[in-house]
Amino acid sequence: MTSSLTTGILVLASLPSLSTPQFLAPTIISAANAASSRLRIVLFSQLFDPDAISHTQSWDNVQRLLTYVYVQATKIAQDKDNPLLQIDVLLKGLNAQEALPENIGEGCELVYRVSGGIKHSYLLPFLAYTRYHRRDSSSPSFCPARALPPLQVNVPSMLPVVALGGTFDHLHAGHKILLSMAAWITSRKLIVGVTDDTLLKSKSNAHVLESLDTRRNNVREFLELFKPGLEYDIVTINDVYGPTGWDLDIQGLVVSRETINGAEMISTHREKEQLPKLSVFIIDVISHTSSNITEDDLSLMRQTKMSSTHIRNWIAMHEKQHYQPQNQQVDGESKPVERGQVGWISSQDA
Repeated sequence: MTSSLTTGILVLASLPSLSTPQFLAPTIISAANAASSRLRIVLFSQLFDPDAISHTQSWDNVQRLLTYVYVQATKIAQDKDNPLLQIDVLLKGLNAQEALPENIGEGCELVYRVSGGIKHSYLLPFLAYTRYHRRDSSSPSFCPARALPPLQVNVPSMLPVVALGGTFDHLHAGHKILLSMAAWITSRKLIVGVTDDTLLKSKSNAHVLESLDTRRNNVREFLELFKPGLEYDIVTINDVYGPTGWDLDIQGLVVSRETINGAEMISTHREKEQLPKLSVFIIDVISHTSSNITEDDLSLMRQTKMSSTHIRNWIAMHEKQHYQPQNQQVDGESKPVERGQVGWISSQDA
């Protein structure tokens, strides 16, 4: 396991199926332990090629795959008291015409390649890295994926326009799973509602909430990295409905298990307004009560806090430590605490 901290690490891995990639766990753990600010994991598979599979009918398997990878990395980041580690998991086809985004390796000093099957042209930008490691896995271990349902003629592979909404404060793994899955089933335009600042005053540690502009920009930046080519409409929302309350063009809605009541309110509103019914897709596996993942993974998820509240609490705690009066009693006298002693946080954690 790598011990020295690296600013950013890029992991490139090839997947033969949508099964849970347990063989990746050692590399993800090693990379998350070593990365101090950014970890990007690019998963290649022929199943991610355009039209290879139905995106809507592979919903459960893809969200389970993404969740497994994000949870492995997030748990390590939290264990080393670094919840601000930026973790991105991207899905890439093997025969797609577009190349990897030019900035995919931005800030990354170390590259891991796991297993084979990745086109050489994709690897060329990274072969010159002085710290490039290839880790072959001759007998990868998987948890079986659920069998994909038979293709149904009346269920499209993707929907032209999909919507979702949220606060998206301090964009974390839970948010990225939600955004990734929405982009996964969208073919033309994804509408993302970001909650206005005025509705967030009652949030815990509201003083460390990111600004609306920051939250909107972070959402767009991640989506354009995950799936370039889609139209992204990042809008500000001031109520439970947002554009879903009036937009005739929306066909799909993505929600988490915890916000399914909001989807029901939107459905009732649209029916009242005689708007077309929406297909609702539920992110289930990020819930601690999910029945769609293994018991071992469920136990790990219960230990992993994928929430903005946890991150704000962490920031507030560190601010309090940093700004409290820095004094110690030594032989009955007050003495300033020197940087690096108890009561200060290191510049790396600030």
